[in-house]
Amino acid sequence: MNLPPEFQKPPQSLGDWIISVIITKIPLIGLIMLIVWAVDKDTEPSKANWAKAELIVQLIGIAIVIFIIAAVGFTFLTQFGDDIDLPEFE
Repeated sequence: MNLPPEFQKPPQSLGDWIISVIITKIPLIGLIMLIVWAVDKDTEPSKANWAKAELIVQLIGIAIVIFIIAAVGFTFLTQFGDDIDLPEFE
């Protein structure tokens, strides 16, 4: 029986997955590694799909955090903006 090349290799072990998850938890390095795993042609298809899904989830989380920070910032600006004295803008 002829199997496609991605099915001829044994699946990643549990230890490989644990190391991959630990690497992704390191700030900035984890994001870079997810991008590498997502676009590298030599990465196993299951790991590449996982990396793509993880990148999407992280980008959604970053967008939500930016929105919350902006909303809180604008709230403080509207509440306390009148108390700020900026003489160079008058």
